[in-house]
Amino acid sequence: MFLFDMDGTLIDSNGIWKRVDREFLARRGLPYTHAYYEGVAHTIFPLAAKFTKEFCDLPESCEEIMAEWMDLAQGLYANVTLKPGVRAYLRQCRSEGRQMALVTSSVPEHCHTALHHLELEKFFDRITFAQQLGLEKKEPDIWRAAAAAGGVRPEDCTIFDDSLAACKGARAARMRVVGVYDDYFAQDETEMRGFCDVYIRSFEELLYTSRQRQR
Repeated sequence: MFLFDMDGTLIDSNGIWKRVDREFLARRGLPYTHAYYEGVAHTIFPLAAKFTKEFCDLPESCEEIMAEWMDLAQGLYANVTLKPGVRAYLRQCRSEGRQMALVTSSVPEHCHTALHHLELEKFFDRITFAQQLGLEKKEPDIWRAAAAAGGVRPEDCTIFDDSLAACKGARAARMRVVGVYDDYFAQDETEMRGFCDVYIRSFEELLYTSRQRQR
């Protein structure tokens, strides 16, 4: 089974959260720092809100912080674009009869908005939401849960993700790992190349030519 991350892997959406974070902090006269980015990147909404409240020493509740983020991101997922080669690769996988699912830290509302906007629902058998499980993708248990939902063994799964931490979590669950380049996490490229079974800068690298199909 192929398991795909969404943000930064299939869709070009990591910039949304950089914009949201910058605006959220600017409203409070706070700088957007690398330390803050490290605390909120690739985690689930409730944990990101908890980190933000503590890191920034904010009086707002975690629920209020999340509500403001949702307001700031409103509508942005209805205009996201696919990363190069994604649709063609998903079609190729479907033509090969591969079972495919999403494993995402995205808020369910944003995920469904993006999938509907880009007409991607038809490619995926199911979605595992990290937020609903209360797990981060750096934890092997979320990958084991995704495999179990598909009725397969973890070692029979290949994951595609732009996050080094998520790739390490999947590897700990005994899955094959394909790292995907994203501009917002370019600093991890060297380590990703050394860690992942395969590393790609674009899904176009995985597309078969007509000659390859005939062999």
